[in-house]
Amino acid sequence: MKHEFYVILVLVLLFIGTHFIGLTIINEYNTRVLPFNIQRMEITQDIAYLPVFIAILVASIIALIMIKFRTIFIWKIWFFLSLTFCLTISFSSFFSQYLSLIVAVLLSLWRLTKPNFLIHNFTELFLYGGLAALFVPIFNIFSISLLLILISIYDMISVWKTKHMIELAKFQNKAKIFTGLLIPYGKKKKEDKKVFTKEAILGGGDIGFTLLFSGVILLKYGIFSAIITSLITSIALLLLFIFGEKKKFYPAMPFLSVACFISLGLIQLF
Repeated sequence: MKHEFYVILVLVLLFIGTHFIGLTIINEYNTRVLPFNIQRMEITQDIAYLPVFIAILVASIIALIMIKFRTIFIWKIWFFLSLTFCLTISFSSFFSQYLSLIVAVLLSLWRLTKPNFLIHNFTELFLYGGLAALFVPIFNIFSISLLLILISIYDMISVWKTKHMIELAKFQNKAKIFTGLLIPYGKKKKEDKKVFTKEAILGGGDIGFTLLFSGVILLKYGIFSAIITSLITSIALLLLFIFGEKKKFYPAMPFLSVACFISLGLIQLF
């Protein structure tokens, strides 16, 4: 078991939470425009996977360059703008766009200047819904399936072969700008105060790409099918953590992608 069971359970419940909140946001924007008249990419749905995957590769290269030259300040600016952008879209599905922008800026500043696991995970719950609301409509089942396959292959290479994804995660965590869910545990006393000695993490890509798939299912087959997809994916994540070994890194996307495809098969079967 990769972590204590209660820690795994909390992490999986947070994963489910990001999906359910994300699906609510995607469903809301299915009948309205994005805030501040934000425009989505105009591209044929069948090839939407290609520019998105290329953008991911480019972003990874830029991130690795930043790690090499230790440009943490630039990374934080990039992170702040991205987080504010996604949170503004998410919150605007519930509140006015101007109030949402103010709240998004304040929460992003809080997370950067006074980071703790509560504000970290709270913003993570809403971050991916905004991202998915922007990208889900440009995909169809074919293109999102191809994207998951490409991302799964990339994930395996970057974790098992080049290991640069591990380096990237460690750099983000050290800079306290990790994108993904994070649960600290295992307290011990140090210098007259208690500190956490362990962390359970789940990368943002594992959340975001599976939510994109569930979102496409939502627009194609409806909310019930999307919920089933998210739940099956959550079960796969739970099993990965239960059967995973301590202090060993795993590429989660291959396992989660298989769960997504299983859910698609069940939806089409029934």
